[in-house]
Amino acid sequence: MRRFGKITACILLTVILISMLFPFFYMIIASFQSPTPTCSISWENYSAILTRGGLAGFLFNSALVAVIVTLGNLVFCLMAGYALARKRFSGNRLLYISAMAVLMIPAHVVIIPVYILISKLGLYNTYWALILPFLVNPLGIFLMTQYIKNLPDDCEQAARIDGAGEFTILFKIVAPLCKPALAVLAVQAFLSSWNSFVYPFILVSSPKLYTLPVGLAMMQGLQGMSTPEIMAGSTIATMPVIIVFLFFQRQITEGITAGAVKG
Repeated sequence: MRRFGKITACILLTVILISMLFPFFYMIIASFQSPTPTCSISWENYSAILTRGGLAGFLFNSALVAVIVTLGNLVFCLMAGYALARKRFSGNRLLYISAMAVLMIPAHVVIIPVYILISKLGLYNTYWALILPFLVNPLGIFLMTQYIKNLPDDCEQAARIDGAGEFTILFKIVAPLCKPALAVLAVQAFLSSWNSFVYPFILVSSPKLYTLPVGLAMMQGLQGMSTPEIMAGSTIATMPVIIVFLFFQRQITEGITAGAVKG
């Protein structure tokens, strides 16, 4: 009976895995579909989407925005988490609760306020519109605050006695101890920025500033790109996400495991 249960579980998990991976494999297979009715594999769709479609520019925009947003989250969430975890000041608890309260607000609720603010600041249709609103996120603050709270502060106190400043303590002592949590934060921030569609679609209007998701949608809607060409563009857009996950897989596992044990 126990063996039967294991076999059933394996079959069920296999079916779920196949159902999840099927769209991905379909996308890759369709991206190699030849314009002519032959059985040969064609790279023409990739060539067309990179040259005629202008995908290279969209890739650059997405990479630039995602990298800057990721670095900003690493720095600012680390600083905010350190302050909330280690410093005792008036309003500390209120600030932490306020940051956590933002997590309960759906992102789409603040689209109009963000749009109005960006427009009044004169940042509409610029790279800053795609970067500034996302340089820090409450989830990252929560993650870093909880992780730092569970770190021993012996080394920090020793460094403080030796005359080290707060920034030295933060970036030379605390930050190296937070590598697993920072890896999780980096992947989360990168993927969120790379896959973002609604905000880039609203905050920029120039095709030169389109990020990859917006650019692909516009290609299909305005330029009349064929489905295999769009699939080729989607495959290219997916590759950085897979590479980032594979590269940080061990750090992500360590961060989640450490958070579960320490929490």
